Amino acid sequence: MKPRIAMPADTFTEATNIINERNAEFAPDPAIQAVTKSGGIPIILPSIDPEDAPSYVDLFDGLLMLGGFDIDPTFFNEEPHYNLGETYRKRDLFEIALLKAAIKAGKPVMGICRGMQVINVALGGTLYQDLSEDPQAKLKHNQQAPGNLPTHHVNIQSGSMLSSLIGERSYVNSRHHQALHQLAPSLQTVAKSDDGVIEAVESKLNTQILGVQWHPENMFKHNQESQALFANFIERSNNVSGLSSIQTA
Repeated sequence: MKPRIAMPADTFTEATNIINERNAEFAPDPAIQAVTKSGGIPIILPSIDPEDAPSYVDLFDGLLMLGGFDIDPTFFNEEPHYNLGETYRKRDLFEIALLKAAIKAGKPVMGICRGMQVINVALGGTLYQDLSEDPQAKLKHNQQAPGNLPTHHVNIQSGSMLSSLIGERSYVNSRHHQALHQLAPSLQTVAKSDDGVIEAVESKLNTQILGVQWHPENMFKHNQESQALFANFIERSNNVSGLSSIQTA
């Protein structure tokens, strides 16, 4: 049986031309294709009451956290920076609760862009609400080139799970203005851009979590390194035994 991959839905806050309704929930097609072509079965989860989020855990084998809105900074005890983008607290509350339940249950997790940031915040880390807060940030991290093309390099830690998949230097796309600041205690940094911005994290104690700041789902069709990330995630989701859950905040 193919592993079932949960994908929390994003939210389109304006009324669409399909249904005259605000806050319609959806899943991006590139991520769906990346999961299905790697051998997984996507399950799209709407944002429900966070108290009910753990009820979803038995329905899936792996959790894929995707991109989207900025994260409400009150989740890491900060007030909004003047460059903070659009936030949607309902989704934040649901995804944090779902993530903690999945980690406790030993389910493999992959985070993409906002997804990696949610992982860090849920486990006790913080964010730069805007890269203007980071004195190291010098590169263009919100590219104007087409989203399926790479624009800057990342340096990957030797011996990490990520390096075993794509090597120690990779050319990636980039579409973010927030970034990890203080790392959650249970995570380790495994990749940075040339200006020092954190580009990937993994669990310290096992292979349960891998998060990347770029968007491999947009390069999946023509980029072997992006394909390798999803193949690894599906493989981890096929073999969830032996993962001791890490400490959640």
